[in-house]
Amino acid sequence: MVPGDFVVPERLESGRFVLRPITIHDTVKDYDAVMTSIADIAGVFGPESHWPTPELTLEQDLIDLAWHQKEFQLRSSFTYTVVRPDESQVLGCVYLLPAQKRDTDCTVYFWARSSERASGLEASLEQALRKWLHERWPFRNPAFPGRDIAWDIWSGME
Repeated sequence: MVPGDFVVPERLESGRFVLRPITIHDTVKDYDAVMTSIADIAGVFGPESHWPTPELTLEQDLIDLAWHQKEFQLRSSFTYTVVRPDESQVLGCVYLLPAQKRDTDCTVYFWARSSERASGLEASLEQALRKWLHERWPFRNPAFPGRDIAWDIWSGME
C-alpha cells in the first residue's frame, strides 16, 4: 500500500482532536463511541455494510481493534483512532485502506461520534485529513467513497 521506505505518520494533531494508530487499549472508549453512534455511522463502509450493529459486543470490538492494530504493523492498512487531545474520549475513526478501484491509490473511510457531529467535528476532521494525506502521504488520488463518489457510482467502478 505504501513504499517500504515510507515512514508512516504516527499522529495528526489539531486543537480539537488527535489521530493516532488504534490499539487494543482503545477498546472500551472505541466501543462507547461506536455504540452511541450506530445510527450515524451505519453505512460508513457502504450501503451493503452491516457494521455496526446493536449486537456488537465489547469482545468483538476488541477483536476488530486487534486486527486493525496488526494490519498497521504489517503496513497493509492504517486505522487511526480520533481522540480528544487529552485522550479522555474517542471521537471517531479513520481507515486508510488499499486502493479498491482503478485510478485510485488509497480508499478512505472515516466517522465521527454522534455527540460531536453537530459541532462540525466531522467536517473539521475531513478537512484536516485531506490536507494530511496530501502533505504527508504518498497518495495522489485517494478515494472517499460515499463522500466524493456516490455509492452507486463506486459500486459500478472497476
